[in-house]
Amino acid sequence: MDTWQPDVYARFAAERRQPFLDLADLVATIPGGRAIDLGCGTGELTRELHVRTGAAETLGLDSSEAMLAKAAPLAGDGLEFERADIAAFAPRAEWDLVFSNAALHWVPDHRALLGRLAAALRTGGQLAFQVPDNFDHPSHRAADRTAAEEPFRSALRGSAHPRHVLAPEAYAAILFRLGFHAPRVELRVYGHRLDSREDVVRWVEGSLLSEYRRALPPELYARFVERYREVLFTMIPDERPYFFTFRRILAYGRR
Repeated sequence: MDTWQPDVYARFAAERRQPFLDLADLVATIPGGRAIDLGCGTGELTRELHVRTGAAETLGLDSSEAMLAKAAPLAGDGLEFERADIAAFAPRAEWDLVFSNAALHWVPDHRALLGRLAAALRTGGQLAFQVPDNFDHPSHRAADRTAAEEPFRSALRGSAHPRHVLAPEAYAAILFRLGFHAPRVELRVYGHRLDSREDVVRWVEGSLLSEYRRALPPELYARFVERYREVLFTMIPDERPYFFTFRRILAYGRR
């Protein structure tokens, strides 16, 4: 079931855009080349990547029909969108750039995943990805605590939000072993000025909580969000504005 809600995700589009810009700044242009964006979402940033790199062809992949419906009007001039599971992406030596902004953290086994992404690159190709690393923030820990309570625990069969993200130094070592020259991996802390702590709930409704929306019936999911809000508000101060810190890992390499 497609539980992604483009309008909810877009509530903080400006804040979510900055990590994309920082990642794209690491990428060299590929005039006439081929690029792929894994987890393209609604496509606006994929269109920007296509223009910035000078690629002749850019393909945006996403599993969400709702997101791709928003992206479809942006196609053209060498930019295309396609529905696919990015976890199954495994072509060989076809791309000059494999790019992913805030999507690979949904995919398990990053050591194997990076091997597949490396194999998809032509000689001299570039890999650039960004993944959230905010699992220790109260916004995530509150979800884990709520999921451990009944009736949610039984409905979720004890499963928690998956944590596939590795340490930054692990990514650097993996990229080096895969043949990337002088891989660059950075841990950055982004600070977002939100109107209040209520906006933290709105933020995660567009991302983290989509997993619980997928797993729970609508009525129980609504109860989950309300309980999540109660738990979260015991963990963060009632400040206006609320300063929301968010850790992200940016990684880049060229083969």
